[in-house]
Amino acid sequence: MLWLSRTTHQPHRDNNMKVSALLIICLCLILGTLGKPQFPEQEKDPKFWNTFAQRTLKNALTLQNLNRNKAKNLILFLGDGMGVPTVTAARILKGQLNGEGGEETVLEMDKFPFVSLAKTYNTNAQVPDSAGTATAYLCGVKANEGTVGVSAAAVRSQCNTTKGNEVTSILRWAKDAGKSVGIVTTTRVNHATPSAAYAHSVDRDWYSDNEMPAEALQDGCRDIARQLFENIPNIDVIMGGGRKYMFPKNVSDVEYPNVAKHSGTRKDGRNLVQEWRDRMETQKGHYVWNKKQLLSLNPNNVDYLLGLFEPGDLTYDLERNTDTDPSLTEMVEVAIKILRKNPSGFYLLVEGEFADIDKCTFRPGYKGCLDIICLLSPGPFVSCQNHFNLTQNNGLADSRSFIHIKPSKTKF
Repeated sequence: MLWLSRTTHQPHRDNNMKVSALLIICLCLILGTLGKPQFPEQEKDPKFWNTFAQRTLKNALTLQNLNRNKAKNLILFLGDGMGVPTVTAARILKGQLNGEGGEETVLEMDKFPFVSLAKTYNTNAQVPDSAGTATAYLCGVKANEGTVGVSAAAVRSQCNTTKGNEVTSILRWAKDAGKSVGIVTTTRVNHATPSAAYAHSVDRDWYSDNEMPAEALQDGCRDIARQLFENIPNIDVIMGGGRKYMFPKNVSDVEYPNVAKHSGTRKDGRNLVQEWRDRMETQKGHYVWNKKQLLSLNPNNVDYLLGLFEPGDLTYDLERNTDTDPSLTEMVEVAIKILRKNPSGFYLLVEGEFADIDKCTFRPGYKGCLDIICLLSPGPFVSCQNHFNLTQNNGLADSRSFIHIKPSKTKF
């Protein structure tokens, strides 16, 4: 806080300036301390979070008479970084695109009968990242920033803290329960959010072995792309980007053969896509890399699908090549048609990556915000927003997350 004096007497002004300077120094010291929060030792144990969640749910169930029947299917839609300011911006933009003022617009999620807020943070960070928060909502355990699928006992980038601190995701639980499972994302399939569904990595940036330090490889840690195919080898549907992390280093990309940055990155020489195709050849498995291939599939003849539509992340919807790249809606529709064949039901994680308010604010035409509107189109789902960035006018933004639940009347 800066305190200003209205007097013109020089000595007083000098004293006030000294006091103000001291206050600023003290404030900086305090904020510096807050930047390195110390969390209780018990938070490193997944049982702490599981017990806390069960107690919270039990208390909530006593407040009202809810439908407690078991759900057959679950679709979880996630807008990465889509907090309160971002949703407000999307609501206004949608209205203005329809010739209205904007504020009066009603999004589909605004109509949900049940809406709740959940506190979002990493155990070692007040404003969280996608990796730690993905671990929280997919595994039920809060974790350190930059880690996926491991508890807070694991330390970022320290490979030797991985073993014994792995946590289980809802995708694994669903698969073990006999359900079909799928992941659809507009980012890399081995990015922070989707990777928490299947991987256990102390560093979210270990996309392939090319991004890993030699020490981590020597200690036995595996890159996230490998874990996608090895940890839960029978994920029924995988769609998104990240093609280059699956191919040997310098192997040209099928879509951009003359662009070096899109070439394969793997140092171990493995072709993970071909390995997957060989394994799934007799199990109605299909690999596609463009929209035409995807939409030409007959879901009745497909039990396993791997779709990698870009070397890295997919593009914004307005920038998307509609001839070669499928939309999020098209990917989800195909995924559901494949997954719903299982009489035991299915679980599907859908991520709209480009919802962060900074990503749409600092790009011409606010194109990212249109992706948010696409994500909020009608449909039965649970929608979570895992974090958003500090882009409000003054200081810290509210880092809480929405959880929206809309009972499904649709038969899958």
